[in-house]
Amino acid sequence: MRSLFLRILLFFGLAMIGAAVASFAAGAITQRRFSDKGPPFLTHALGIYAQTAADIFEREGPAATNEYLVRVARTSSMDAQLFDANGNRVAGGSQPDGDRALVTRVLQTGSFEHLQVGGVFLNAVLARSAKGTAYVLVAVDRAMPGRPGFFRFLIFDSARLTPVLLIGGLLCFWLATYISSPLRQLRAVTHELAEGRLTARVNGKLLNRRDEIGYLSRDFNLMADRIESLVDAQRRLLGDISHELRSPLARLGVALGLARRRAGAEAGTALDRIEREGERLNELIGQLLALSRVETGTEQIDRTDINLPAVIEQIVEDANFEAQERNRSVVLGQCEPCLVTGTTDLIRSAIENVVRNAMRYTNEATQVDISLHCEATNGAGRAVIRVRDHGDGVPEESISNIFRPFYRVGDDRDRMTGGSGLGLAIAGRAVRLHGGTIRASNAKDGGLLVEISLPINDKD
Repeated sequence: MRSLFLRILLFFGLAMIGAAVASFAAGAITQRRFSDKGPPFLTHALGIYAQTAADIFEREGPAATNEYLVRVARTSSMDAQLFDANGNRVAGGSQPDGDRALVTRVLQTGSFEHLQVGGVFLNAVLARSAKGTAYVLVAVDRAMPGRPGFFRFLIFDSARLTPVLLIGGLLCFWLATYISSPLRQLRAVTHELAEGRLTARVNGKLLNRRDEIGYLSRDFNLMADRIESLVDAQRRLLGDISHELRSPLARLGVALGLARRRAGAEAGTALDRIEREGERLNELIGQLLALSRVETGTEQIDRTDINLPAVIEQIVEDANFEAQERNRSVVLGQCEPCLVTGTTDLIRSAIENVVRNAMRYTNEATQVDISLHCEATNGAGRAVIRVRDHGDGVPEESISNIFRPFYRVGDDRDRMTGGSGLGLAIAGRAVRLHGGTIRASNAKDGGLLVEISLPINDKD
């Protein structure tokens, strides 16, 4: 069970029910121990009634005793009869069946006895008058006919247990809500912060609490303030770096053009190399800025519908034109219609970086294969883009690291091909921002296969 609210509610609820049931069971067991000699409250009451009836009978006779037993019936809901030592009824109402056997037993044992006859439960107790004469009072409880004291206890105490459980359940619900509700609020604010809304903070109600949750809320806001200040500082730093580095690069390009005019043909090769390195440096600065934006969550996700086949077809057309200059090609295979939601530039950048990485490492005179399929995963539609090159592949121990920034499988090879180790890192982060996944594996017949999976728009 993952819900803290339900765990707290069930824990305290079961503890309360267990305590109530244990108390109830202990009372029931105790009550049952007295069932043979009668519950204390019943034997005590019957003893008083019996002693009083015996004294009235000897002093005032049967008529006065009958009047007394009628008053007892009105106040206690018990119909009582008085029997002498011979088992004859000397006062009271109609004589129930089985009372003679019960009277005989009481006279023999001298203690409380009870007997169930049909649907009637009889209670009997012995009393002696001032003269020492033995009498037996037999009572029928009209309120609980046919139920001995133990069953009477079960019914009445079960009724008393219901409001206890109800009130306890409400208290457990309030306690579980009191503990888990602030945590849900903290979780919601945490998600906002994780999604890039750096101004997300815990509200004042939680901050005013004087317990551990209040301390946690204040610490969270302190942490969020620190993160926001660090991210702002990083943004300013990257902006400054971009300006300071690209300005000299722009001036370098102008100087390079002037140098080409003045220099002879013998300097052309060196100048071409300077131009290529300048372009690489400019591209590296752009990739660094893009990676920083997506890593810090400052790249906003504008949710628009994206026609994925159109985006891929344009990427393939541009990549194939560039690849032909290197005696390679980019081929689009099956391309099913898929509609996804997100930012077109980020999706395009992610796919293009993967394709360019494949172009860089596929062998000469080979092709990069691209396909788009609409598949169902766990009942949800996914757009799956597969990019496969025909190069040497990647060692298995390095596959899990190729989406890390600046990671290179082979430094010498990457320097020759111009790789900076940022393209796949940018692609991975952009895909994850759109709720997708990206993974790589070596193809069975050689080469690297990169698979991008994105959730399909429900409108599709």
